[in-house]
Amino acid sequence: MPHCGFCAKEMPTLGGVKKHITGRPDCRRQWELLVEKQNDNQADTNTNSHADLYSPHRCSRSESSNPNAENPAAPKHQWVTIEEVEDEDHTQYFEQCAGAGQTLRKGQTGFERFQQYKEGMGEDQWAPFYDGEEWGLAEWLVKSLGQTQTDDFLKLPILPHRAAWSCKKAKVQGNKTDEKGQMLHEDVELWVHDPVECVKELIGNPLFRDHMVYAPARAYKDPAGLHQVIDDMWTADWWCDKQKLLLKGATIAPIILASDKTCLLQFRGDKSAWPVYLTIGNIVKEKRRQMSVRATVLIGYLPAGKLDCFTSDVCSLAGYRLFHHCMSLLLQPLVAAGQNGVEMVCANSLVHQVYPILAAYVANFPEQCLVACCKENQCPKCLVAADEQGDPLNLLMRDPEVTKEILEKRKNGQHPIQFDDNGLCAVYNPFWTNLPHANIFLAFTPDLLHQVHKGVFKDHLVQWCLEIVSEDEVDAHFKTMPDYPGLRHFKKGISTVRQWTGTEHKEMQHVFVGLLAGAVPSRVLVVSALAVFHANKDILQELEVHKHFNIPKIHQMSHFIKSITLFGSTDGFNSELPERLHIDFAKDAYRASNKRDYEEQMALWLQHQEAVFLHRQSQSATASSHTDPNRRDDLESDSDAEIEELQSESRSAAPTNSSPTLPIDVVCVLAKTPAHPWQSVQHLITAHGTTMFLPALKSFLHEHMPRNNIAPGPHDHLDVYRQVVIVTPPDPRVSDSPKQWHIRATPEVQPGPGRKPGSPARFDMALISDGVRTLNLQTFKVAQVCIIFTLPRQFQVGTSSQALAYIEWFTPLQEPDPSSGLRQVSCSTRQLHWNAAVIYIDEIMGPSVDPGWTSANAYEMANDFYLNTFIDLETFCISAGCE
Repeated sequence: MPHCGFCAKEMPTLGGVKKHITGRPDCRRQWELLVEKQNDNQADTNTNSHADLYSPHRCSRSESSNPNAENPAAPKHQWVTIEEVEDEDHTQYFEQCAGAGQTLRKGQTGFERFQQYKEGMGEDQWAPFYDGEEWGLAEWLVKSLGQTQTDDFLKLPILPHRAAWSCKKAKVQGNKTDEKGQMLHEDVELWVHDPVECVKELIGNPLFRDHMVYAPARAYKDPAGLHQVIDDMWTADWWCDKQKLLLKGATIAPIILASDKTCLLQFRGDKSAWPVYLTIGNIVKEKRRQMSVRATVLIGYLPAGKLDCFTSDVCSLAGYRLFHHCMSLLLQPLVAAGQNGVEMVCANSLVHQVYPILAAYVANFPEQCLVACCKENQCPKCLVAADEQGDPLNLLMRDPEVTKEILEKRKNGQHPIQFDDNGLCAVYNPFWTNLPHANIFLAFTPDLLHQVHKGVFKDHLVQWCLEIVSEDEVDAHFKTMPDYPGLRHFKKGISTVRQWTGTEHKEMQHVFVGLLAGAVPSRVLVVSALAVFHANKDILQELEVHKHFNIPKIHQMSHFIKSITLFGSTDGFNSELPERLHIDFAKDAYRASNKRDYEEQMALWLQHQEAVFLHRQSQSATASSHTDPNRRDDLESDSDAEIEELQSESRSAAPTNSSPTLPIDVVCVLAKTPAHPWQSVQHLITAHGTTMFLPALKSFLHEHMPRNNIAPGPHDHLDVYRQVVIVTPPDPRVSDSPKQWHIRATPEVQPGPGRKPGSPARFDMALISDGVRTLNLQTFKVAQVCIIFTLPRQFQVGTSSQALAYIEWFTPLQEPDPSSGLRQVSCSTRQLHWNAAVIYIDEIMGPSVDPGWTSANAYEMANDFYLNTFIDLETFCISAGCE
């Protein structure tokens, strides 16, 4: 009977063994170690292997076509071809900040101490559970059952919890009276985690060891340091500037706070919570953005009551004051820690003197005004007047010390004129006044979700264009937009949609410029810079679309450049992450309560979830420490030479974005079996509308297979695929993950019997490489892919089987249009027929989508198209690189 080779557990089938190894963590871990060992042995015997070469798929085509039957993760696709590509030069040069991030001595992280304790007690990795299955049951119970059932089951400690939740109660005295003439009051609760302890856990998490930075550095594109590159927080100016204010050797932990009041019920608004989240800039932004690793933690629930004990004229101000009082209590531990530093064991198992300093605050615009103690018609960052926000002015930034003095004078009964001129509210004790080295007004980061996607784009730009073009015309353009893999097609237009999400805003932006080209005056299509918008915005007044531009969200965009130079690119501070965290840390916690006095129950439920997550992280950290060949286990040694060596490693541990010096692989992935095998050429010509297929195929065979003497005809048969997936190397300007381009070539399918719907034809556009492949748009041509196929054996004389594509060319790319920035192409013909060709599919770079007349036949009905360089980040970067 088949059985697991690691735990000897018997299974009725071989498939059951595979599922067992995949689902059982300890068996899967041993299997992964075995595979790694085999790969290392193969690499040692292969003189042409490159161990440092990054490839999205490490196996070759021959290995994939003959998978090992014992491997539970057998591939489901066919790797068609692997091509070496000339790598674009993204090398960066770093200037380290001298004396930053030095270590004091060696130490042990919390996970290491816990593992040492378990080993001392003679316990295995599953303790206090019997085995992995019992632990899996406990994990499921904690995540799935209600509060009472979970408490009954978990009577034993899983893992030392995070810093314990504590409740601070306050009595808010109102200005309203009851029937007896007594002043009303409201009792509120503040639930808090010690933020310093949370910083210790984040910076000391060994799972972030390879994604942690302890010292800033300036990055440059050239060795002379003339062109600075700002990406992650450790490459921006804020960290370097603050490092100069501290003692030599200090390690800064840039605190990134986020707060956002949210409703706990979907259809009722009387239950709400006000979570406050914390993360640190030491963790690289790609890791911080991952929900599964929980690099952002919850540190408190602020009171979210309605304060009915106040009259309506002072209720808002009372809410301002209560918010700042509670934030002062929540962040009080950061005051002493930011002034004197705290010794912390970091993820590299070394002790650093860490200074947690508030660096960035992520919030929507109303909450930024709340934090800044200003009115909502004012800018929370600068001193621009409310009626001058539509002008591109360079005004003085708000100053914390000056603002504190103004509020202090107002508190003492004075009436400084700056109080009204600066649009301040009478909050006399802002929480940020005592935080060391913090400038709260510079800390506000761009809110892409609310300010750009929903605010500037949806609430203003789209509405202006609807008034210029009309709703029916814009809807018609959206309806006729050609289909694109992974992008939503607004089949009914956009005017009927009543509730939008951030994802839908982004999908509209991908096609909006190309959609408006030719439909609106050219001055409306100002896409290159904010300054160009201000220079051309009068066209909207001439068209009677908008009377003024004193719009706070548009004004906020003038501060984006300063924020980026201080803290790095905006994708590291997007408010979409806190919005998503509300589900785990607020809404799910509320659903697990009995809906009465829910704050305390939410805190207890979250404590259980944190315990389970910490146990899971502890297991992962233990496994990684056993498999990491570079890990140092000599923690008892404290020689000066070793400390200096480790300090050097720590300071140089900053991750880099420089590209490998070796070529990078591009992989074309086809389905394991063709979707339409043995299709006649005549049927393909009819179904796909490819009248030039046979001449193009004959020309290809003559050029690439000269030894072939058989001429293809309409009665030959080919294996046809629905799509090909092009996996390209990651573009460091966009992401560290490979990019997948889906190229479809499917004919129209008529509706079937009953309710079976049909589907329109999908022949995607693609960029075809011209010779050596580089990330330069000038080296590509545009074509429409109509058939993806493989040749039968009689045509493969002296060559290996490779997938081919029949394409129909478009004209070479023209210079960018001065208004829209898009490049125009047209249908390419030869002797009144399509200019067609058959190519190898590895010449395909990726798809691009252009507007047209109808969604199904736009490419046939139209003659001229725009190459949409806004369709995704990769295409945009390719286009930007050649201008």
